[in-house]
Amino acid sequence: MRHATRKLDLTGQRYGNLTVLAPAENIGKRTAWRCRCSCGRETVVKTYHLRSGHTQSCGCQNGGGEPRHALGLSYIDGTCVELLAAKTVRRDNTSGVPGVDWWTSKGRWRAAICFKGRRYYLGSYNRFEDAVKARKRAEEDMHDQFLREFAQQTAQKEGNS
Repeated sequence: MRHATRKLDLTGQRYGNLTVLAPAENIGKRTAWRCRCSCGRETVVKTYHLRSGHTQSCGCQNGGGEPRHALGLSYIDGTCVELLAAKTVRRDNTSGVPGVDWWTSKGRWRAAICFKGRRYYLGSYNRFEDAVKARKRAEEDMHDQFLREFAQQTAQKEGNS
């Protein structure tokens, strides 16, 4: 006989700089929570990431403890607009293309993209060029669209002030 599991209620609890406000829509099959950071921004975080200490802020904290947005960075839904627009390649990247790596166990190139706190698997490919093409298409669909909308909203705000 299977026992019914009770869902934890984390409402009102504090994890690092985050205070849990309410349940949020699940992320995949994982329970998630809407949280307010001590900087005032809201974010959605999986239960495990809260309870394990993996996520302790909205992403606003840099290594020195100074809020990143105090450094002129804009975060929306956990995504840094300036870093997305810069399209930088991480130092530990071995393929030279963000989100594309060699999947040793399968002997194939793998493509993925992260956006708004979620990782999207884009497929595995025999040819490096095909993995790059899948990643670039996802960047256009997700990142570039997001950046265009951000630019439009910013222009509208500046036009209204």
